[in-house]
Amino acid sequence: MNIKVLKNVLAANDQVASRNREQLAAKKITAINFISAPGAGKTSLLEKTIPALKQFRLGVLEGDIATTRDGDRIAKLGVPVVQLLTGGACHLEAPLVQRGLCELNLDALDLVLIENVGNIACPAEFDLGENAKVGILSVTEGHDKPGKYPLLFHEVSALVLNKVDLLPYTNFDYDEFLRDFRKLNANAPVFQVSCRTGQGIGEWAHWLEHVAEGEIHVHPHTHTSVEGIQPHSHPHKH
Repeated sequence: MNIKVLKNVLAANDQVASRNREQLAAKKITAINFISAPGAGKTSLLEKTIPALKQFRLGVLEGDIATTRDGDRIAKLGVPVVQLLTGGACHLEAPLVQRGLCELNLDALDLVLIENVGNIACPAEFDLGENAKVGILSVTEGHDKPGKYPLLFHEVSALVLNKVDLLPYTNFDYDEFLRDFRKLNANAPVFQVSCRTGQGIGEWAHWLEHVAEGEIHVHPHTHTSVEGIQPHSHPHKH
């Protein structure tokens, strides 16, 4: 008799994520997973954030489908960086992050910043072993995104609203955005930032500093449902 055994790929991912989290905790390292759509400004935010956190020993894992362009940009800041290429997948997964961590000297780090692949749907479902997720939304994407992509906005411990210098040139309705966001997430702070002008970078970096020092409590992946949407509920290509 031929018995087929099918295992949940996401369950296997979560097991590796737990090991990543244990490894980081043993080294007393805080890991933050940055998630946004392409072009929202993840790499630009890192470029502004890293110099503002000079008191910390930083490492960066740069996730992308192809090229080392973002990794090259971060390397210019003088911090250790590992480029993680998914080869087509729309999100990072815990095993690839585990391999990236092995390439970093964890004994020499306090904080690991993970830039996920540009996407605001799939990455929210995959636990990487991080301490917390941070979402980045640019005003040019529109104020309707929390309602359309609820899982990410429910999961984040903070939200960076980027490109606020462009607000006068968009129809972004901040009040409507905030109402929708607060329905999903009552506690996460919202930082209004412009990576071009530097507006809000200090306040954002100050929050991250307190997180890294353990003075602000953040939560990892929750695996909770949002308005009937279950995490890990839709198929992915592997």
